[in-house]
Amino acid sequence: MTRYQAPVQGKVGQVIDVIVLLIMAIGALYIPLWMGMAGSSKVPQPVTDPTWESLGQNAVMVEQWQKLGFADAASASEMITARFDYSFSIGALVAMIVVIVGYYAILLRFSEKEYREVIAEKFGE
Repeated sequence: MTRYQAPVQGKVGQVIDVIVLLIMAIGALYIPLWMGMAGSSKVPQPVTDPTWESLGQNAVMVEQWQKLGFADAASASEMITARFDYSFSIGALVAMIVVIVGYYAILLRFSEKEYREVIAEKFGE
């Protein structure tokens, strides 16, 4: 039985593969931000006339805030009171499900095709 020799990909094909993968990686990270689908945005809850005590800060915390350059409670209150927004839209959830299921279907289809090609090369029809 002859030993299987995998087809060799040329340099141009490798460069194109790297560029496509780079575009896909950047797109996967940037497109949700661009579409406003990225969760966990912080929403400040304003406090009128904030003091360190009303913000729940003790003496050690106040000292650390002052080391960071926040001399008074009003300047740090927006960061202290910011809370994560865990809301999401059904449309974004459905879009993500469609993308994941579509990717899985394409992956299975291409894998099956390549698997059959390898079997045909190794063992014949």
